[in-house]
Amino acid sequence: MGGEAYITGIGQSEVGVRLPRHPLLLTVDAAKEAIADAGLSFDQIDGVFSFPGKSHGYLAFSPVGTDEIIEALGIKSKWQMGGLEQPAQLSAIGMAAWAVKEGICRHVLCFRTVYEAGGMADPAQYMAGTKQDTVSGASQWTSPFWATSAACWTAQYAARHVHKYGMTREQLGQIAINGSKNAMLNPRARAITKEELTLDKYMGARMISTPLCLYDCDRFSDASTVIIVSAGDALDEVTCQPIRIAAMSGSVDRYSWDQVEWPAAYDAGRDLWQRTDYTAADVDVAQFYDGFAFLPITWLEGLGFCEPGEGGRFIEGGTRIARDGELPLNTAGGQLGAGRLHGFGFAHEAVTQLRGKAGERQVPGDPKVAVATSGGGPLAAALLLARD
Repeated sequence: MGGEAYITGIGQSEVGVRLPRHPLLLTVDAAKEAIADAGLSFDQIDGVFSFPGKSHGYLAFSPVGTDEIIEALGIKSKWQMGGLEQPAQLSAIGMAAWAVKEGICRHVLCFRTVYEAGGMADPAQYMAGTKQDTVSGASQWTSPFWATSAACWTAQYAARHVHKYGMTREQLGQIAINGSKNAMLNPRARAITKEELTLDKYMGARMISTPLCLYDCDRFSDASTVIIVSAGDALDEVTCQPIRIAAMSGSVDRYSWDQVEWPAAYDAGRDLWQRTDYTAADVDVAQFYDGFAFLPITWLEGLGFCEPGEGGRFIEGGTRIARDGELPLNTAGGQLGAGRLHGFGFAHEAVTQLRGKAGERQVPGDPKVAVATSGGGPLAAALLLARD
């Protein structure tokens, strides 16, 4: 076990819309749950990693920094990291895995906190910004064309798929419908999904950016998710069922794409299998980033569960991706059904399923291998998790 990295603790705060609880306290709630789950104490934590760090220009997106958690919890950290310039959200967990494999840390606390719904209720504090005549960074490639929402550029990838491979809205709708079904069995999703989505309701929803409709877009929410990553030679200090990080991968493409056909998920998906003896056929449950419903299709194809262009047909009818199907997908509801937890919720659910503790939504057959992914478009990161 030495030289390996394991997820030993998972925690999640209340998930809601416009929660009155301060985002730092939501993070503390999730951290306490994760520490208890691992059987550790805060004085054993020696690393704190996050994505994307505190977002001072738009606090609602990321209102809590690593230094604030170190201060609030009394952690003595040997290493901390929080930054947007990573492949995607789950890369923070990947970096934590590297830190424990290299012997820099023994137990790392990784977190992602969002307060986008609450921030809308208090824009002066969480969403304040100054008017600018120019834009820079990634937004320079989208904002001048009024593509300020990620729905706009994600829809362009999806529209290309429709045009070239014939994906239908009825096929695409199965992602949101499946997420809704699973969310109905997830107690933490009650503030997000209150009734099961039907195909008729999906097809009748207003369009946001063709071919994406309202139910293809995740919903702003307030929550924090914490993952504890431990070194293999520190497992004698934990009391939980450890889940090994068997492989990880990431990919960063240019934002200034022009008719790019394959999002970064295809590169990250291919690379994941080059770092393990496992194959796609070994995966028992999949947790694919679904900030927009089209993104899981890029992961299905990129990771090799079906051929490029076949994602729409793979999910047609929803039976293959159901909890009792060939590839159970987004079993907690995903972000479409359980709230925009911005990537970390997929690692949380993957561990829950591999431990057999998902309750009513537990997939059958004693799952032992899971994939969790994050990101879309030019950013992508994936984790392969195994219960040894």
